[in-house]
Amino acid sequence: MDTSIARRNILARIRAAQGREPEPSAAEREAAADYVTRHPAGPRPEMPAELTVRFIEEAQKLSTTVDSVHTLADVPAAAHRYLTGHALPLQAIAWQTLQDLNWAEAGLSVEFRKPRDGDVVGLTGCFCATAETGTLVLLSGPQTYASAGLLPETHIAIVPASRIVAGHEDAFGLIRKERGELPRAVNFVSGPSRTGDIEQTIVLGAHGPYRVHVILVQDA
Repeated sequence: MDTSIARRNILARIRAAQGREPEPSAAEREAAADYVTRHPAGPRPEMPAELTVRFIEEAQKLSTTVDSVHTLADVPAAAHRYLTGHALPLQAIAWQTLQDLNWAEAGLSVEFRKPRDGDVVGLTGCFCATAETGTLVLLSGPQTYASAGLLPETHIAIVPASRIVAGHEDAFGLIRKERGELPRAVNFVSGPSRTGDIEQTIVLGAHGPYRVHVILVQDA
């Protein structure tokens, strides 16, 4: 369901109550962009020169499993290896941006659509990943539906090493630089879904995937 029109209407009413025009002017947008650029960043931990190592360490602390391959062409075989190793189905749904990879040759049956009830495995890429917390950053879009990494019990994410940034601030900066504005949904995935609501016992898969597996592509 597209909620963008409703969102614009709500913001327009708020602006009207403030005595402003329904849509921000070019000057307002420039002032906001200037503020973001000049606003001093808060204290941040030091990051190693090799962000990939830090990302793997932090991801594993969050119960994300990590495999490393050299090229994108190696990804389907790595996904097959993971699924067979965990006795999981060799059927998956995936982002449409992953159609060029040779999944069938690797023994996987992949449909490039949004997940439905009963889909166990979801394959996605990522916009970037953050080394500080081992987090995946996923942006929604017509071909990169957010549900692919949220609804299936197993989420396999492809992470190019070149898209690992230091922290969340860098991730948002990259979004502004490459996309100009935020999409409808920005999801920060830090390991499998979990909760500790009952007797402070951690349970995985509470509100999303039981498993998050990263295939790290070194030469991408």
